[in-house]
Amino acid sequence: MMSDKTWDEDILGYLKNLSNWGRWGDDDRLGTLNLITKDVRIAAARTVRDGTAVSLSCNLDPQSSDPREHGTLIQRYMQLNEIEAIFGQSGRFDAVREYVGIIAHGTVTHLDGLGHFSWDGKSYNGFDASEVRTVGGSTRLSVHHASGGIITRGVLLDIPALLGLPWLEPGHAVSPDELKAAERRQGVIVGAGDALFVYTGNYAREAAEGRHPAGHAAGLSAATLPFLRERDVALLGVDGQPEVSPAESRTFDFRMPIHTVSLVAMGLWLLDNAALDELAQTCQAKNKWEFLLSLLPWRMVGATSDAVNPVAVF
Repeated sequence: MMSDKTWDEDILGYLKNLSNWGRWGDDDRLGTLNLITKDVRIAAARTVRDGTAVSLSCNLDPQSSDPREHGTLIQRYMQLNEIEAIFGQSGRFDAVREYVGIIAHGTVTHLDGLGHFSWDGKSYNGFDASEVRTVGGSTRLSVHHASGGIITRGVLLDIPALLGLPWLEPGHAVSPDELKAAERRQGVIVGAGDALFVYTGNYAREAAEGRHPAGHAAGLSAATLPFLRERDVALLGVDGQPEVSPAESRTFDFRMPIHTVSLVAMGLWLLDNAALDELAQTCQAKNKWEFLLSLLPWRMVGATSDAVNPVAVF
């Protein structure tokens, strides 16, 4: 393993050398979603063969004991007898309504918008962090800019299958060589505008063995960041956090390099805590590792995240 100094120098280099600032204009708010062109969407639609649909989201259940399902905080309050409350009388028909509150930046499956992270006071495309993140919301970079949806070709790279394992062990840092080897094994090439999903088996391992006592998990090495930039990936999704834990660097500023470099420098949107077990099983059964991804964020102005239910269609 490289020293902390080497990792830190590499990540500082990535922040500069992998940057997409200005690539799509000085006022760009979409980042890598610009890579999802009309032609990319049309080509993605052509991958559909039998219409099989697979959700890539965990449940949102405040009553669940599974931390992936109840998230950092989910509130739900039901109002019964809605008809009587509205009309002042009851009838044979009735309805309920509810209030739902979610902190999406947690263990729930969620989309990270470009306003989520900053570095040295700057967010993606050079926007000042003080403008991007205010108590009243993100004034420059928010998830509502993705109002056209993230509809593109999805590609799953199955790293445990590559290594002949049911899952990766906690602390396994997926390397760029492993990503390329998975491409060769599966006969698929990650291309511009793709949504790349990297399967680690984190959730399958937790289901079988329980959570790691220190919270360690498999994830991507910071060394994969040039691969993501070279291939012009539009969205990155992992079953868990994208970074490997424990972190490759013990320096606090460099503990989350995938988030920092992707969101701030590259403008690469992230899908955290994606549910990929069923997707991996479906891809294996069909021997088909590409699919149409449909991810439709809410048009939440000023929000830097969104709990989402992405769907893969085969």
